[in-house]
Amino acid sequence: MTAQDLPRKVKIVEVGPRDGLQNEKETIPADIKIALVDRLTAAGFANIEAASFVSPKWVPQMATSTEVMAGIARRPGVLYSALAPNMKGFEAALAAGADEIVIFGAASEAFSQKNINCSIAESIERFRDVAEATKRHGLRLRAAVSCAFGCPYQGEVPLDAVADVVARLRDLGCDEIDIADTIGVATPRKVHEVMPRVIREFPIEGLSGHFHDTYGQAIANIYASLEEGITIYHSSVAGLGGCPYAKGATGNVATEDVLYLMQGLGIETGVDLDAVVDAGQFIAGHLGRKSNSRAGNAIAAKRQQ
Repeated sequence: MTAQDLPRKVKIVEVGPRDGLQNEKETIPADIKIALVDRLTAAGFANIEAASFVSPKWVPQMATSTEVMAGIARRPGVLYSALAPNMKGFEAALAAGADEIVIFGAASEAFSQKNINCSIAESIERFRDVAEATKRHGLRLRAAVSCAFGCPYQGEVPLDAVADVVARLRDLGCDEIDIADTIGVATPRKVHEVMPRVIREFPIEGLSGHFHDTYGQAIANIYASLEEGITIYHSSVAGLGGCPYAKGATGNVATEDVLYLMQGLGIETGVDLDAVVDAGQFIAGHLGRKSNSRAGNAIAAKRQQ
């Protein structure tokens, strides 16, 4: 496939404020989170994962989600997503004005048992009430399929297992399904195996690639996904987010790096790279460490010369 055959336009879902920040040990004040979301809104994202309505006991960093959702400056047409794994979470997300509800299921039976003590089928069945309530209230429903390219406990994940989870989530009424490389072990060859298989189960325009950069393969995997016709990608400003299954490893691919790739390929994103670099430097500065984005740091350094 030549560059001319790649998609001409993609949607970048910014997950930094939720997926990126949730594992930070130091409590980040709500006003910093609000400022980050507002910077990302101004940068032009059409979809920002802004909150998570889970028990603060399990994810203390997300305890300020209601405050964050109330404080952000919303732009018409932008989807502000919230993770809601149960009805209590859904009610809180609904009250907070979430535009999209996010649920999740693992493609690995071992991962599902180890993390939530139940089978994949049981875990997805638990989301049925949330899915039905989401559709009843006219909100979008998005689901993530974790460990779609490999599992920290069982290793290889069969293609049919990934396809089965996608089909189950499709039947719940999902508008979009994320194919996630939770531990960052995918390579382009694996992407060329997984994506065509899931495309048989769900419309390609509703499938997204969610890649972690644990082994430095995320950008290559995104390019491979573009070759398969995938047009939605998840990324995290400044590369926020660790990988809990690989000590010291980076997690989500950095948004700045993804935007730099798309810009170089002439693919439209509707997002201002310079504004995202500013947002990345802002949050990295607050966290007291360097951004994990190579493109972001290079552009910031170039500005200072």
